[in-house]
This record gives sequence, structure tokens and C-alpha cells, in this order.
Amino acid sequence: MTNSRQKGARGERELAKLLRERGYDTRRGQQYCGANGDADVVGLDGVHIECKRVERLNIHQAMEQAESDAREKEKPAVFHRKDRTDWLVTMRFDDFMELYEAWSKPSQEP
Repeated sequence: MTNSRQKGARGERELAKLLRERGYDTRRGQQYCGANGDADVVGLDGVHIECKRVERLNIHQAMEQAESDAREKEKPAVFHRKDRTDWLVTMRFDDFMELYEAWSKPSQEP
């Protein structure tokens, strides 16, 4: 395995662990299945995660990959970070607004 592939796998494990610490049952998506269009990290329902752990990222290319690999009704998102920086999430504006509006509106429960 090349050094960049090892770094990518470490990034996927790191992200999955971070999400598990937040209470989500996540794991690397390709550790069992190989490269077949699965998300890099699985376990966030409705979100297709493309994980990038690189110093130089072509965010548009990564987003295109997430969009093409996402299944129907999944929102594509790129989770990415460089060394010694926080994780960032990039997603389409309309997808972000849909999630934000669902989160920010008060519950309609009586």
C-alpha cells in the first residue's frame, strides 16, 4: 500500500472514530467491500461521505466524486483536513440549507 493510500485509510479510521465518539455507528466503508462506489465512511444515514486526508485537495474534483458515488436520497459531502487542522465538511449549498432549515425550525409537536 502506498503512503498516500495509507494516509487515506488512516484518515477514514480517524473520521469514523470521531463520529463514533459523537454517538454514530460509523466505520470505513471500503474495508470490507473494496472500491465499489461505497462511501469512504458509512453510518450517517442520508449522507454519502467522501473522506480526504491530504495537504492539497481539489475540492471540486472530490465533490464530483461524492456526487457521482452517492446513492439516491443521499446528500454528498466531502469531509477533509490537512495535517494539524480541524476537519471541515463541504457540501452543496442547497443540501446544506435543507439540513439547516430542518434543524433550525421548531418542532411541530403539540
